[in-house]
Amino acid sequence: MPKLITGATRVTAAGNKPKLIDEYVGRVNSGDEGVSVAHMRSPGGWVEPGQRPAFRELTVVLRGALQVEHDGGALTVRAGQAVITEPGEWVRYSTPEADGAEYIAVCLPAFTPDTVHRDEE
Repeated sequence: MPKLITGATRVTAAGNKPKLIDEYVGRVNSGDEGVSVAHMRSPGGWVEPGQRPAFRELTVVLRGALQVEHDGGALTVRAGQAVITEPGEWVRYSTPEADGAEYIAVCLPAFTPDTVHRDEE
C-alpha cells in the first residue's frame, strides 16, 4: 500500500550560515534507512565542512548554483543540472552566489551524521 508523507521534518544543518533542510524521506521523517530525500535551501556565502560520506548522493539544483569542491577541482552546478558523488569521495558543498541555492538531495543509503565523515574543523 502506498505510504503518504504528509510533510517534512526540519533537520539541523552544518556550515557557517543557517541552511534549511527539510527531510521528506529518510531516517528522521519516515524511518527509511535505504534512502533519504531532502529539500535544501542555503543562503549566499554558505559553506559546509568538507566530508567523505559513506553514501552516494544525487543532487538536483532547482534554483541558483551549488559549488561542489572535490579532490580534482570544483564544479558549479546550476538550476536544471545535477551532480552525483560516490561513497568515499571527498567533497565540500557551498553556495557562493548572493542569491543562494535551492536543491533536492537524495542519499543512498539514507543520510546519517555518523556516515557523513565531516572534516575536523
